Amino acid sequence: MDELDSALLRLLQQDGRRTNRDLAQKLGIAPSTCLERVRSLRERGVLLGFHADVDLPSLGRGLQAIIAVRVRPPTRAVIEQFQAFVARMPEVIAVFVLTGTDDFLLHVAVRDADHLHSVVLDKLTELQALADVRTSVIYGHSRKNVIEPM
Repeated sequence: MDELDSALLRLLQQDGRRTNRDLAQKLGIAPSTCLERVRSLRERGVLLGFHADVDLPSLGRGLQAIIAVRVRPPTRAVIEQFQAFVARMPEVIAVFVLTGTDDFLLHVAVRDADHLHSVVLDKLTELQALADVRTSVIYGHSRKNVIEPM
């Protein structure tokens, strides 16, 4: 990862819809060089893809929460079963597998408090392996738009 790759990543993270020509112009390089650099970043697994950032309230998901979950017994089979189960839940937008007290953190986006209540009590409790659940409502969320290489 050199300075040119870092600059290219910075520009793409700011706006993934930039054209190759625009990227090349901003970086002061030939479009063919820019295209080859982007391809290389993809092939090396640095660039995983491009996505659209959506406004969750506009999709009817105005309430977000983090749900901490413990499963028992903490075996590979139970953990994989739980991961597969929550991956199918439309309310879950991110899953973190952890060490420590909790086994998972689920980031959910739902309509309202009643919907959140239903997710916890009706959906998550379907699994026998569920040992503990703690829910925290998210009041605000911020995220870095550009992540620099170290």
